[in-house]
Formats: sequence, structure tokens, C-alpha cells
Amino acid sequence: MSSPREVKGESGKDNEGKESDSEHLNFRKSLPSSSKKKTTISKVLQNKVNLEKVKLSSQKFLHSANEYLFQKPSESESDHNVWNASAALKRDSWNSDDEESAGTSKTDSPEPPDTQDIVSEGELTELAQIRPLIFNFNERSAIETCLKVLEKKVAENGTTQEFMDLELKNLPGEFNSGNEPLNREKNRYRDILPYDSTRVPLGESMDYINASYIRIVNHGEEYFYIATQGPLPNTTDDFWQMVLENNSDVIAMITREMEDGVIKCCNYWPISLKKPLELKHLRIFLEKYQIFKYFIIRVFQIVKKSTGTSHSVKHLQFTKWPDHGTPASADYFIKFVRYVRKSHRTGPIVVHCSAGVGRTGVFICVDVVFCAIEKNFSFSFENIVTQMREQRHGMIQTKEQYQFCHVIVLEVLQKLLSLN
Repeated sequence: MSSPREVKGESGKDNEGKESDSEHLNFRKSLPSSSKKKTTISKVLQNKVNLEKVKLSSQKFLHSANEYLFQKPSESESDHNVWNASAALKRDSWNSDDEESAGTSKTDSPEPPDTQDIVSEGELTELAQIRPLIFNFNERSAIETCLKVLEKKVAENGTTQEFMDLELKNLPGEFNSGNEPLNREKNRYRDILPYDSTRVPLGESMDYINASYIRIVNHGEEYFYIATQGPLPNTTDDFWQMVLENNSDVIAMITREMEDGVIKCCNYWPISLKKPLELKHLRIFLEKYQIFKYFIIRVFQIVKKSTGTSHSVKHLQFTKWPDHGTPASADYFIKFVRYVRKSHRTGPIVVHCSAGVGRTGVFICVDVVFCAIEKNFSFSFENIVTQMREQRHGMIQTKEQYQFCHVIVLEVLQKLLSLN
């Protein structure tokens, strides 16, 4: 099939890593805008995601040099409450005179106030101390071995080679829905589209949104996410409809609204405690919020206008990912990921950055690994990324992001071994 046609003058580059020759993905043909190389996505057979359940092993922690130690989510995949809504609803405007600090992400102030006491810094620090269920002498020894393997891999630049090997894999899929003329204006980037086989349908008419179901299986345990682009003004209604229909109670946003002078995501939530966001079928209320120096917590109530029923959603926005590269502090991101996991109860976790593939992929990868460590399960970065890419094209965009996943896990294991 022909390459997705340009619908905006934007690049698919997520500003999530520095440009380099190895940064573009040749995984299912490279992304034309992301890599700044003119390539096309040829028509291929539709990808059928068939994640094979892995039988629980009897505490075998190191299966190979690429599979690491130590999943269990609390996800309860609920039935979808399907309701009719137009696929392209116009967002109602609202007055920003009342704008409070929970509106846009302002990270320039050195010490933003904790406006609401939702969680303490001490609780976040405790969450970052990931502990396996079993931590006896044998398990500690296995963790030490795992740590040495990871340290050697990072020191010898093995992550770059592994990332390049991943790019060479050809995992076919089709992008017909995202390429339909009616849907092109719903894509933030012309080259980042969901596979037809895993796209998230909206309503009974199965309308289009640039979002993909991601299911990662590790040792028989499944982790369920929706990976999506940052909403556009003309897709804000669709985004909230998706959250409600999938009964999702957590949104992990891994971008600021504007970075380096480039709009990365529209402000799709109410900016004031006093005034809700009015959509065609829904009304979104901001109930409370808390601002940390590296992420913002917002608690919303989604009210369906036709019935008055409400659904609570916690919106967690990480604000310390730099315009280029990866976060300087792994500790900040570990706390963020762990708090997202702790907050999750129902439906898939909705994860987005700007394009919904780079930072989004990093989040999903490390979340799965952290859960594996807790369960004493082995894990493989290569396997996790392969599963993600089978379901959404280009997940984890750069070699720097792939290495950051390893660095984060190294920090977690080092802290674990420092415990008495």
C-alpha cells in the first residue's frame, strides 16, 4: 500500500531523542517523517496479533543473556459500554479566565506548590523501592547475576546493537483505516498510524481514533494498555469517548503540551476547578490536583450528559522529559511509572506522548519489567518491544530510549540489592 499521505505540516518525530542514522525504524519499513528519509510503507498482509501465553516457569530467572530476572497486573479488562457518538465532534470552547495551575504544565517554576494532598513524596519514594515476592539467598544471587549481565550490556553498547536488530524484523500490518480521507485529519502525524488489526474502535459504528490496543504477555500474565497519540482539538471528544467506553481509570501523559516551541498535544482537559470542559456528549470535571516538580496529578469526573452517570479518571502527566534525549533522572520516571501502576484499577491504562510510540513505548516496557521483578519472573526487553511493535508500529523510536529502559531497570535492581 502507498505511504500515508501528509495531512499536516508536522513531522512524526516526537522530539524524544536526538537525530541519528540509527534512529529511524526499518522495523516495518521506516517512518518517513521520523527518520527524515523518503521511504514508503508497502502493502503487506494484515497483522494478526496472536500473543502466545507463556506457561509459568518454576523460578527460572535467566533463560539467556537477553532475558532478565523476575507480572502481574491488576488490570481487569471490563466490558465496553458502547454508545453512539459522532467520530468527529467539535470541541466546545471554554473560558480560561479562571485558569489555575492545574491547567497547563508549567515546569519552569523551581518548586511548584502541592495544591492537594493526594500522595506524599515519601509514598512515591516507597513505591520506587520495588521488591520481589521472594527475596531469599537464591533470589538475591539471581538478581546479582542479572545486574551484572545488564551492566555489561550497557557498558559495551549492546543495547544499540539489539535495538538495530529489532529494526530489521519485518512485522507486517495494514493502515487502511488511518489512511481513509475522512480520517486523515484525525492523525497528528502523517506517518504514525494504528494497524487495522489492533486499532481502538469507537462506538457501535467503530469510528476511527489514532489509538492501538497493546497486550503484553510475560509468563502467562497479561498487561493491557491503549497507546495513542496526544489528542488534537478535533479529536478531544473522541479521546474522552475512548476512555469512557474502555472503562479506563488512568491516563499516563508523557509530554508537555508544548516543547521547544512545538505543540505536542492540545490541552484536552478542564483547566479550572470551577468550570468543567463541555463536550458534545460528555462533561469533564476537574475535582482535585497535585503538582510535583516532575509530574502532575489531576483527578477528573467524566459525566455522560444523556444519563448523568459518572466515571472517575486519574490523569498523570510527566513533565520532566527534556525536549531532546531522555530524562536526566531515572528516579523521577520510576516514581511516575509506579504511581500510575498503583493508581490503576479498571480497563486498559491509556498511555500517550505526542505520536504515541516513543516515550509511550518506554513507559509500557518498563512498567512490564517492574511488574516482572515484583513477581520474580524473568523478562526480556527484546521480547517486550517485539510484542509492542506487533501491535503498534514503531514503539520505542530511538536507541537512546531503548538504552534508557535498561538504565532505569539497572537503578531499580541496584536499589534492591542495597536493601538489608
